[in-house]
Amino acid sequence: MSSIESLPQKLGSSVPWTEKGGVLWLDPCPVRIRDLCQEMNAVKARFVTITAYQLAGGDGIRLEYHWDLDGYLLGFTYKLEGNSIESIYDICEAVDWIEREIHEEYAIDFTGRAYEPLLLRAGDTAGVNLRETAAPKTAPPQEVKQ
Repeated sequence: MSSIESLPQKLGSSVPWTEKGGVLWLDPCPVRIRDLCQEMNAVKARFVTITAYQLAGGDGIRLEYHWDLDGYLLGFTYKLEGNSIESIYDICEAVDWIEREIHEEYAIDFTGRAYEPLLLRAGDTAGVNLRETAAPKTAPPQEVKQ
């Protein structure tokens, strides 16, 4: 059995990979992000990126971590209920830039790391670039009588 075939089982998943769009997905990832990163390091996988997006209806943020292993793109998803997830910067330095961008764009805190001043808009508030906030409720328009 190859490293890729055995990886879901090593991570404690009872479901195999799902292929979609050229990516092998383990959704949701059954382990903490730090445990996943340590396993990826152990099998000599190369970190690629993190994709972040806000879910519809105020249902939180979804992070997709991508690694390359033997020419296969592997995707691992994490749905955040709050605004934080553990940083893996100390065990995978390649995440530095993307963790910082996601922090700035979506106000996600990657716990366990310090942040330098904002890169994109110095002095601004984290999360103002892409994170949507609920629109304030307004009263329906009043009928105009003539």
